[in-house]
Amino acid sequence: MNNGICIEGLKKRYGSGDSAFDALKDVNMQVKAGEVVGLIGPSGSGKSTLLKCLGAVITPTAGRMTLGDEVIYDNGWKVSDLPALRRDKIGFIFQQPYLIPFLNVIDNVALLPMLAGYSNEESRAKALALLTALEVQHRAYAMPSLLSGGEQQRVAIARGLVNRPPVILADEPTAALDSKRAMAVIRILNEMAAQFETAIIVVTHDEKIIPTFKRIYHIRDGVTHEEEGEGRHIED
Repeated sequence: MNNGICIEGLKKRYGSGDSAFDALKDVNMQVKAGEVVGLIGPSGSGKSTLLKCLGAVITPTAGRMTLGDEVIYDNGWKVSDLPALRRDKIGFIFQQPYLIPFLNVIDNVALLPMLAGYSNEESRAKALALLTALEVQHRAYAMPSLLSGGEQQRVAIARGLVNRPPVILADEPTAALDSKRAMAVIRILNEMAAQFETAIIVVTHDEKIIPTFKRIYHIRDGVTHEEEGEGRHIED
C-alpha cells in the first residue's frame, strides 16, 4: 500500500562546535498518495537541504522519514542501498528536463526501468504507456532537441513516473515556462498523482501556480508551517 510520504522532526546540522549551522531544525510534513502539495520559502530557508534529504542525496542529522509503507530513515538510514532507493522509490522532476541528448524520447524514459532490472521490451512498454498518458507518444522516437519546451517537460514527467515511485520531488518544474505551459504541467502532475497514487511535492517560487495547491508547506529558518491553500481550479 502506498501511503505517500511522512516526515517527522527532521533535522540537518552542518559542521560542529561553534561553527555548527542548523539548516533544518524541525521539519514535519505529510503528503498522502494522490496528493500534490506546494513547498515554498525564501532563499536560505532550507528548501534545498530538505529536498536533498528527501531524495536521499544527503543524510539528515535526526528525525524520521517514511516513503510508502517503508521507514527509510529513523535517526539513521534504514535501507542499505540508497541508489536503489532513489531509483525505485523517488521520482525527480527538475526545472530543466535534463533529457539525455543522444537517446530518443522512449529510450530516455525506458532507461530507469532497464536499470531496475526490467527487460528492454518491458521497459519500452512502460515508457510508451506513460508517453501516451501524457499525449506525447507521437514523439516517442524523436530526439530531445526536436521537441518543444512543453514536450520536453512532459517527457521529464514520464521519466519521473516510470518506476511508479510512491513520491515525486519536483524542483521548480514551471520556472522556465510561460503561464499556459506552467498550468499545463501542474494539471498533468495532479492527474498523474491521482492516476498512479503518487505523493508529489512541488518546490516553487512561481506565483502563477501557488494558488492551485490545496495544501502548502512554508519553510522558514528550517521549520515547516502548514497552511490550507486556495486549491484553485486549473483551466484547460
